[in-house]
This record gives sequence, structure tokens and C-alpha cells, in this order.
Amino acid sequence: MTPQIKSIGFSCSDANRVCAFYEANLGFSPVAAFDIDAGPYAELIGLPGSRLRLHQLQLGQERLELTEVLALGPGLRPGRPIQQDSRSCDLWFQHICIVVSDMAKAAEPITTQVQAGALQPISTGPQTLPEWNQGAAGIQAYKFHDPEGHCLELLQFPGGKGDARWHPSTPRGTFLGIDHSAIANANTERSTAFYGELLGLRFGGDGVNHGLEQDRLDGLEGTRVHISAHRCPEGAGVECLNYIEPTGGRPLPVDQSAADLAHWQIRLEVAELDAISQRLESFGGSHVSDGVQTLNSEQAALLGFQRGLQVRDPDGHQLQLISVD
Repeated sequence: MTPQIKSIGFSCSDANRVCAFYEANLGFSPVAAFDIDAGPYAELIGLPGSRLRLHQLQLGQERLELTEVLALGPGLRPGRPIQQDSRSCDLWFQHICIVVSDMAKAAEPITTQVQAGALQPISTGPQTLPEWNQGAAGIQAYKFHDPEGHCLELLQFPGGKGDARWHPSTPRGTFLGIDHSAIANANTERSTAFYGELLGLRFGGDGVNHGLEQDRLDGLEGTRVHISAHRCPEGAGVECLNYIEPTGGRPLPVDQSAADLAHWQIRLEVAELDAISQRLESFGGSHVSDGVQTLNSEQAALLGFQRGLQVRDPDGHQLQLISVD
């Protein structure tokens, strides 16, 4: 069944506050909260000697993991906030796509908070993608920032589109699960090789979105974005967004770390950690951790895996590749 996304997560400055937002507004339920006191996990994510607090939330089959740095290890640079002028075409852009059964109902509390100035929007409001776009026609989508600036997307699939699980025969509430994490990328062919040939995700199709609706969705002008999907056998996948227009998307900072609030990571279970580590650089990736790390028994019990490898994809997005045995 590998590869399999086990969780998608990001760093935050106040995990309690952010968790409360996701639970109150987006249907997430708390799973666990625990501290990691330095050791091999902190070394794995590139913050040796640091004390961390992890909060895990569940929505449908998918898990979201928030990391708060309680104390940085010796000599480490303090974390930075998300840049206020970030755009969807900047290569540090990443979001989770939350599938909903009723866009109007799901978006109402978000738009209310946007209008009150409590949240920052990306989209001008929920958008319905046009009929000419056969692959995405009828999809409704809405993008915005959470209270700390992390990007989110609500999405409603029309009949006949998306996984069968997004069209349950019996009602399952407004918020159904996470379909994918979307990342901005600079080269579709390079990213397809990385996620497909190296990591083993299945290519799920692609297309180019453009037009007024896409502008309004992404908060850009003259948008042309090449979207390519990469799927696991089940559960969430990865969606690469290559913005052909507008140009000028900025690269992800080479020194971005897990202490920075713009940091996201996808925890992906794979079959051959050591082989991936050896081939990583030939696919344009790079190491964050000093090779494969083995967790101690306490950390392995908390996190649900024993061996891990922290890497960057060709554009700098981080993945935590794991093996459970």
C-alpha cells in the first residue's frame, strides 16, 4: 500500500489557538497533544536540541499535525513569520484542500471572519470553475489564510468528479476530509519525476487553468497555472501548481527551517528509505536530516514510526519520509 500520506502539518506559534480555529470552523477533531524533548525527532526535522509540542487533529481519514517550538536548541535561528506579501505563485506556497459537502454552509463563517478583518482572504469569494475546463468544470473552491497565515482551500466536487469517498451515500456532515496538499513548483516535469519515479506516487492527470475565475480564486491577475496531481493508493495526495503566469514567483528561502511559520511537511510512508536517500539528489531533492534517523522507543510510540528521513523536494518543500518497521 505504500506510499501513503500519514499526516500533513505545519509550524505555528500558538498551537492551542490554531487548533481551536480548525475545530470550531473546519470540522477537525483533536487526537493527541504531546511534547518532544529534543532527541532524534528534533534532529530529524533539522532542529537539534529543541523542545517541541505537537498537536494532532483528524478530519475524515486524514490527519493534520501542528508543531510549536517551545524552546530552540543551542545556536539555532529564531523562527520567522509568514511573509505578509506572499502570493500563490511564490514557491513557498502550500495549502491543504479540505473537501466539503456544502460550500455555502462551509464558507459562511469564514467569509464572516474575513469581513470582520479576523482572517485574510486569498480568493475574492467561493468560485465555480467554468464549463470549458472539462477536468475541473463545476468544482467550487475558496482559498484563505488561517489565523497565523497558513493557506487553506475549501473545495466541493460536483457529481462524477473526485474520489468516490467525496460522494457518500449517507450524509457525513459539512467537512469530509483532506483531498491533497497543494504546492507551488517551478518545473512540472522535474516535480513529476520526483513524486512519481522517486517516491512512487501515481500520476493523477494534469491540465492548465486560467481565466477570471482562476484569478479570483488565486488572488492573482492573468493567471495560467499548470496543475498536476500525484496520488497515493488511497487517501490524500500531492498537487503541484506551476504558475506559468504571472511570472515573478519567488523561490523558497534556502534557509527555511521547521521553526519558520511558513514551514510545511508531508509525512509519507515509503517502502525503501535507504534507497530513496541514495537517489534523492539525482532527482533534484536534498537532505534536511543527516541521513535516516532512528527514533527512540518513547518517540516512536508517540509518533507511530521508527525510522525517518527529512528531505526537500526540488523546490524546497519538505517531506518526512518514514518507515514503520
